[in-house]
Amino acid sequence: MLPEGQAVSPPGSHTRRPADGAEAVAAARELRPDVVLMDIRMSNMDSLEATRCVLEHAPDRKVIMLTTFDLDRYVYGTLSLGASGFLLKDVTPEHLAAAVRLAGTGDALLAPSITGRLVERYAAQSARTPAAHAGLSALPPRETEVLSLLGRGLSNTELAAELALCEATVKSHVARIFAKLSFRDRAEAVVLAYETGLVRPDE
Repeated sequence: MLPEGQAVSPPGSHTRRPADGAEAVAAARELRPDVVLMDIRMSNMDSLEATRCVLEHAPDRKVIMLTTFDLDRYVYGTLSLGASGFLLKDVTPEHLAAAVRLAGTGDALLAPSITGRLVERYAAQSARTPAAHAGLSALPPRETEVLSLLGRGLSNTELAAELALCEATVKSHVARIFAKLSFRDRAEAVVLAYETGLVRPDE
């Protein structure tokens, strides 16, 4: 099991394993990692507040949540704050390393099918009235369709198959959506798609 609040440091620096949420925030500020692994349940400062503090200090930083349960209610809260995704604590070292590299690119949401299922459950409970987002009106129909499929957790390869497009075209659509809506990664796309009603839990 991985230590709570672990910060992944840049090459050549030391990795610190903070004992609680407050120490995790302090370590992230000191070490300035590209990616932070944050335990979902911590003492002193909870994961929601720690994630908020880390991202307020460095909005471009990626935060990956580590959790024992794939439907932990705190995961949805941290995704809403800007966390890039989550991993279960039984993840293999190889998968963990690959996930950290992937999170740094913003190319794909971690564990998309599980995350989509979690967002369905908690978005339905916390946002019964769809939220408005002015940026959605700026999307042409094709990009709106792509965003709705992103909200369901589809990868670029799955999007290409679903829409009968080449993967390069899908990547262009995704990049334009990210630019127009100021998304950092696919986690934000999933959360927004559910909170605005573009994707509904009963679909």
